[in-house]
Amino acid sequence: MITPGQEHDVAAYPDLMAEVDNDPEQLLADKGYDSDAVRNDMVERGGQALIPTKKNRKVQQFVDKAVYTLRNRIERMFNRLKNSRRVATRFDKLIESFTAFVLLATIRDWFKFVHAA
Repeated sequence: MITPGQEHDVAAYPDLMAEVDNDPEQLLADKGYDSDAVRNDMVERGGQALIPTKKNRKVQQFVDKAVYTLRNRIERMFNRLKNSRRVATRFDKLIESFTAFVLLATIRDWFKFVHAA
């Protein structure tokens, strides 16, 4: 799901979860998703929210660091995709052309991985 650049990530959470076929067992997310609504929804779905709490929360919840560090792999993938200037600045106005270029950038990154192996 691609949202406008000025929209907060947590605003897309309900639509994103509506697209999911199965309820996830765990949700790895950054502090931007730290809200009671997201945490309660994950509990209702029978899952666990692995979201670090914001500093301004009165009750801090701790996250299993071993599992949460796996999220770093995804962040590094997005960083590699943003090395393509066209993806980072989102030159394309149409969602179709933008997603097509993201796919091309992903394939280019995948080729580097395959040739290294």
